[in-house]
Order: sequence, then C-alpha cells, then structure tokens
Amino acid sequence: MPDRYAVIGHPIEHSRSPDIHRLFAEQCEQSMTYTRLPAPPDAFEAVAGAFFAGGGRGLNVTLPFKQAAAAFADRLTERAARAGAVNTLATTDQGLVGDNTDGAGLVADLTGHLGVAVADQHILILGAGGAVRGVVPSLLAAGAARITIANRSPDKAETIATACRSMGQVTACALDAAPQDADLVINAISAGLSGTMPALDASLLSQAVAAYDMIYADQATPFMHWAEQAGVAQVRDGFGMLVEQAAESFQLWRGLRPETGPVIAALRPGTRAHA
Repeated sequence: MPDRYAVIGHPIEHSRSPDIHRLFAEQCEQSMTYTRLPAPPDAFEAVAGAFFAGGGRGLNVTLPFKQAAAAFADRLTERAARAGAVNTLATTDQGLVGDNTDGAGLVADLTGHLGVAVADQHILILGAGGAVRGVVPSLLAAGAARITIANRSPDKAETIATACRSMGQVTACALDAAPQDADLVINAISAGLSGTMPALDASLLSQAVAAYDMIYADQATPFMHWAEQAGVAQVRDGFGMLVEQAAESFQLWRGLRPETGPVIAALRPGTRAHA
C-alpha cells in the first residue's frame, strides 16, 4: 500500500504540488500517492486530523492554514517556530512535526537556478504576510547584508523585523517610504494573485539586479511587468521556489533529496498556476 501524502488549502484546485511530487516519486522510485485535500476555512484541524488518523504520512500546507498548522503540530522545527507558520507536516516517532520550507526553497531558487546572489546584498521585501516570516530567516542565514520589509501597514512589517533582528540587520517601513538602494526586490504582496498591485515608484528598482515575485501564475504577474518595464535584468516568478520548497518537504518525508531542475523544466512551460 503506497504511503499517502497531500496538500491542504482553500482553494486548492489549481495546486501543482501533486504534479511536482509525482515526478519526485518517479525520480526517486518511491511508493507513494499525493493528492489535493480541500478544507473549508474553519475546518483545518478536522480535515487534517482525519487525514492523519486514516494513515496519512504527511501534508503540505498552503493558504490560509499555515498558522493553524503550527498550532496543530506536536512540535516545530527551529525555522518553523521562528516563522510562526508551518507548510509541511510529517509523522515521526515523536509525533507530528511541523516545518517551514519556504525560505530554503526561495534561497535555493535564487542562488541555484537564477544565479542571484543573496550574500552581502540589500534585499527589499514588499509585503509582510505569513510567507515573509518564513523567508526572512533563511535570507539572513544565507548572508544577506540587510533586509528591509516594506508594507502598507508598517506595524506588521515591524513585528516580523523584531522577530528576526537577532539574526541580522532587518528594518521595517511603510511602502511609500521603501528605500531605493536594494540589490534584490522580492514581492510578497498577496494582492498580486488577483492581478492588482499597489502603485509603486519605479525608483525602488533603480539599483536592483533582480526582481522576484513569490507569486506564480499562468502569465507574468503585475509585479513582473512593472519590473520588466523598469529595465531590471532578471525578473522571475515563484514557481522555482514552489518546486524547491517541495523538495525540502520530500526530503523530510522520504529521506531523499530529489533533483529539482528536471521537474522545473518539465512543469514550467505553459503550466504555471497560482496555488
């Protein structure tokens, strides 16, 4: 009987995670199934609990359940505890462990696939949602010189900055006060999912060598269009991050690290979706 895994979220219909993990399983010769697990917004614990009670071995967790998953786990990895959010749940002899692989996935995509330096760079992050809590520690661990988190509500950005400041230089500001000297600009504003973005001054990109949208879609996002029009040399969406964070989850579950390059190449052309 194959081991059972799934991705849980709301909505979940467009998730590419089943395609990614199917290719990982084939590559690593693993006997496993991986499906979509829809859950109403107020029913994460019930749906996830039933999945594990029925023999499920692991879950990927997407919006809007990452914080609920952190409370649901029996214990958290250090990076999940720091993020206050979980995107991977795994059964172990010590109970259900919650991990956050988002930051590792982002760094791996930036440095491994795009050739974008993180070390010694000033990184500007637009937005202060749960995904940002997951990636800031990994960017600092990868050697970022400083990180500025700019958000419509600066208080929310400051909360994340305060939680991560022991690891390195992190500051917070309002969107309209964002600095213009960033080497890398990362978009984490979820409004981009609906095809909208706040009005941003192109001067924010004046020194950027790369612009990265953590969102991915069937076509270039508004942020990507904005960065391309500003003349940024490298502009990319977050599909590679999705595959890389999935590889981290797969390794936690199966003890094997799949090759991500072939999976990105197989799934990216004309197949990008936004969950």
